[in-house]
Amino acid sequence: MKHSKNYRLYREKIDRAKRYSLPEAVKIIKENKYVKFDESVELAIRLGVNPKHADQMVRGTVSLPNGTGKSVRVAVFAQGEKAEEARDAGADFIGAEDLGEKIQGGWTDFDVAVATPDMMRVVGKLGKLLGPRGLMPNPKTGTVTMDIARTVKELKAGRIEFRVDKQANIAASVAKLSFDEEKIIENVHAFIDAILRAKPAAAKGAYFLGASICSSMSPGLKLDHSELLQTVKK
Repeated sequence: MKHSKNYRLYREKIDRAKRYSLPEAVKIIKENKYVKFDESVELAIRLGVNPKHADQMVRGTVSLPNGTGKSVRVAVFAQGEKAEEARDAGADFIGAEDLGEKIQGGWTDFDVAVATPDMMRVVGKLGKLLGPRGLMPNPKTGTVTMDIARTVKELKAGRIEFRVDKQANIAASVAKLSFDEEKIIENVHAFIDAILRAKPAAAKGAYFLGASICSSMSPGLKLDHSELLQTVKK
């Protein structure tokens, strides 16, 4: 893969064998920004689980204290009072059968879907469309709920979902590079704390094996995960 001159110069400044403290890594990616747009801060975590076993699946949600900096488009499947709650909470798209028909027609212009339990009769028919895109409402991630107002508000404010992939990694955008360093660090700590709390009972041995951080356009910096875990657990 060919990289730009700025990327190559950036990479030369990094000690690829070193494990950086989180504050040091955040300082580096902020000081070496070389593009005009507001990049996302990406966190990648390696876990000691085997995702092939259902009892070692790691997934959940976390409300980041400073949000993600992204505008989140929320679609809600609800009727009556719950539809009104969704509207008052700031949901972008609200409907029932009509929303389902729109999605069956190929429309998926939203970032997350929420549904009341009674609407799963409609949502269930959309599994083949929403599932592969990671948009299917799920009770395990709190997106099938009667507490529509709170859920929509949290999602709009920066609640994100995480799930371990087939290689036992979890990756997520946890902030914008324009955030203050302390706010980025707070979000990273909150995300890692959620990962630790989601540890499956069946996971044996070391659970948190490593982590790295980068901006959208920067090379990754390995983090000193031992120090990071000690900080998060305080």
